[in-house]
Amino acid sequence: MPLKIRVVDTTGHPLVGASVTNKTNRQSGITGTDGIWNLNANRGDIIEISFIGFISQTIMINDHSGEVAISLKPAVIKLEEVILNAGYYTVKNKERTGSIARITAKNIENQPVTNVLSAVQGRMAGVNIVQNSGLPGGGFEVQVRGRNSLRSLANAPLYVIDGVPVGAEVTTQFSGAILPAGSINQLNSINPSDIESIEVLKDADATAIYGSRGANGVVLIATKKGKSGKPELNFGTSYSLSTVISNLHMMNTAAYSSMRKQAYQNDGISTYPVNAYDINGNWDLNKSVNWRKVLIGHTANTLNTNLSLSGGSEKTSFLLSYGHNDQSTVFSRDFKYTTDNVSSNISHSSADKRFQLSISNMFSSQKNNVISDDITKQSVILPPNAPDLYREDGSINWHNNTFNNPAALYNSSYSYENIQFLTNMNMQYELLKNLVFKLGGGINYQAFDERSLKPNTIYNPATTQGQSSAYSQSYKGNQDRFSFILEPQLNWRLKRNRHTVDVLAGATYQREVNTRGSLQGFGFESNAFIENTGTARTKIITDQVRAEYRYAAFFGRVNYQFAERYILNLTGRRDGSSRFGPDNKFAGFGAAGAAWIFSEESFLKNSDWLSFGKLRTSYGSTGSDNIGDYGYLDTYDISELRYNDVVGLSPSKLYNPNYSWEKTVKFEAALELGMLENRLNLTAAWYKNRSSNQLVGYQLPATTGFSSVQANLNAKVENTGWEIELAAKPYSRKGFQWEWGLNVSFPKNKLRSFPGLDGSTYANSYVIGQPITIVKLYQYEGINAATGLYKFTDFNRDGIISSPDDRQTIENIGVRYFGGWNNTFRYKHWSLSFLFQFVRQKNWNYHNIMPIPGSMNNQPKEVLNVWSADNPDGVYMPYSSGSNGTKNQLHVLLMNSTSAVSDASFIRLKNLELSYQVPVKRSVLRRAKVYFQGQNLLTFTNYFGMDPEFRNIGYLPPLRTWLLGILISL
Repeated sequence: MPLKIRVVDTTGHPLVGASVTNKTNRQSGITGTDGIWNLNANRGDIIEISFIGFISQTIMINDHSGEVAISLKPAVIKLEEVILNAGYYTVKNKERTGSIARITAKNIENQPVTNVLSAVQGRMAGVNIVQNSGLPGGGFEVQVRGRNSLRSLANAPLYVIDGVPVGAEVTTQFSGAILPAGSINQLNSINPSDIESIEVLKDADATAIYGSRGANGVVLIATKKGKSGKPELNFGTSYSLSTVISNLHMMNTAAYSSMRKQAYQNDGISTYPVNAYDINGNWDLNKSVNWRKVLIGHTANTLNTNLSLSGGSEKTSFLLSYGHNDQSTVFSRDFKYTTDNVSSNISHSSADKRFQLSISNMFSSQKNNVISDDITKQSVILPPNAPDLYREDGSINWHNNTFNNPAALYNSSYSYENIQFLTNMNMQYELLKNLVFKLGGGINYQAFDERSLKPNTIYNPATTQGQSSAYSQSYKGNQDRFSFILEPQLNWRLKRNRHTVDVLAGATYQREVNTRGSLQGFGFESNAFIENTGTARTKIITDQVRAEYRYAAFFGRVNYQFAERYILNLTGRRDGSSRFGPDNKFAGFGAAGAAWIFSEESFLKNSDWLSFGKLRTSYGSTGSDNIGDYGYLDTYDISELRYNDVVGLSPSKLYNPNYSWEKTVKFEAALELGMLENRLNLTAAWYKNRSSNQLVGYQLPATTGFSSVQANLNAKVENTGWEIELAAKPYSRKGFQWEWGLNVSFPKNKLRSFPGLDGSTYANSYVIGQPITIVKLYQYEGINAATGLYKFTDFNRDGIISSPDDRQTIENIGVRYFGGWNNTFRYKHWSLSFLFQFVRQKNWNYHNIMPIPGSMNNQPKEVLNVWSADNPDGVYMPYSSGSNGTKNQLHVLLMNSTSAVSDASFIRLKNLELSYQVPVKRSVLRRAKVYFQGQNLLTFTNYFGMDPEFRNIGYLPPLRTWLLGILISL
């Protein structure tokens, strides 16, 4: 029978876009402008009404016809009631004693990213994320509360997916020229749409239970699980367009030619050399091309599709999903990055809930095909009047051997295929009342194959290398990883009167086997055979390595609460790792956390303005065994030398059984407040972490045959800082809601001590009392008005500017503060959200890689501000073609001076989303949503370079992306 559902708020104002579902016959829809939805219902039918920002209601129909008015109450923000994943246990936000940052699927899904870390940027206090490349499938640098280790590769957090640890980065063998540091992030293998939540554990209370792997923080990723109810099919697809962000504006031909002619005049050369093709008449002086647009200015397109099916009964639920992503690049050839993800989950519980079982599986396949060498720098410095890249017949144009054509590199390629299978099982059974046995386990298998092809066609045919396929090169590498983990646990909970005790005890056993090898081929009869390395004239087979890692631990937690406001949390772990010598394989780590929920005290419990208040603190130690396998043993390499046709061995590393774990001691104090019925929430935290026992190379005399040996140095690195988070719901009336959040972090890093630093090889890299991210530079003083040349400080006053004596000025290449500000507005069917990311920092600028102004390389327009007697405020010394040795030397000094480091702060519109919830009038269609998204849309900065966020100058920076998508639920 027809029934009219009228949905209003507490003031009687109609709620437009409220969802009304008849759970009995599955008919659903959205209220119109009058707050009414008409549906068919019979007596006894169950109707569910929900609206974002309001508390949902469920009613039973008692009458066959007429109108039913439903008044929804606003949902008050209660952050303290959120359940957080702390790894081995869950805890209410209200009751946690540690520092845990969290974002959920609503912040992640639908964003135009292939790696979820891009969606996390700017959303978490204390978590600084930098994308290493604008190419898909690359790496990320993630720092949780700063750098603890002097080794740059040992500062990554521990990643745990559904309880299974995975590595942070895959270090490739042959991609360094296209992917910075040859780094590929492991989270590329996860479809962002499959993620339910991400928690980052930061302080000792939260991370000590992970012991030797928690020093740099722990990133916990929980994937989506099935929900009980009738089967629901969700389909989503999106299409996006991406372009390069560049803050550099280069000269046109008129300005460039003027610079070049002036350079030769300054060098006293009146007749242009034969090789000055750009100005001696060989190249067209009337031609002006923006090569950045030609070479890396194309539009990359991405097609993303997701399909999922979920449902089940009260006892058993399931989820099955598939995702496909196909993304091109901004290079002018059809390079592609594709991913396919299949994931599943099944959860079951007995009727009495004593037995519960959950099994999740994830399979991913990544295929990446890109150019073998990044041509970003070439696209910037190529003269604007350079010849066309291709002839009319489509072949590479070398224009009579007058230039190195960067388009020839498109004949090369770097490709990889990464297959990963991850499965985990979590089971629990209530043995006795309040005593639960848990068993968790998982398998992680990864097969990574890469290939780099460099045919002779990437070289100028006039050169020896470019003349035949005898100079073609092929590189092939593979890495396989198989690991499993098993973790039994016992959990006992007792609640008596005002006392609550929660005890957890468990063990971990993990075994991981890594194999690695490569094959290199040089010289082929034809480039048609280049993919078959076995046909090469010269073949080099590198070491075929098999490394095994074993890890075992016992861990425990005791949580005590009194009167639901005094909380003490103790955690500890005893670890054993195969990466250390016989006498140092085991170490203990632990922490204590305490919290006082003072808002529960009688003198504040009925406060009008204070809804929630908590003070918490923690102290403890964590560690790191991120040192690589077998580092303490004597190791040998195959020697290239032969004796009587017998291949020999050469020592590669010295035995040192005494080095042990890096240790980090952490302290934190924090205040959490909820005010005005939790409409305004504040968290302020201060932390201090000290890391010691640094695992670095200890300098040895040359007479030993080795420059260093792996050892522990008594160097201490300290990280301190403030983290502030604000969340508010300023307005919620008449169908309009506004929510916003702000987080800002102020990290400080300092090298507290380093015995023997002055006499070591690290003296040029570190200074006690300074951050470990410093660089030592020449002090640039400007231009000498008497000579018109660059001037630098001569610290040792010997009349010569040289390193290291005159390379004494210290600059910190690091972050001063960073954060994000996000807003969400909802009105009727519409929703608008945006996130601004901001960073205050210093970084290398374009001077660090800039060719000398006046040489046969294009320059930024800023170089036009050249010094002269008529322009004494000019920034650059008079141009030189490169033939003046003095100017060449001074320019090299400039590239490594204080002039090459500058402010790289920025404010970026990181994400923008506008969505529309389509009113659904068909019973088959449950929900439909159309949305528009943007990523990296606007950047406000004074940085001199392509992109201020990007730390790898010369590589492709992150991209600006526009996306249109649709979501449908059946």
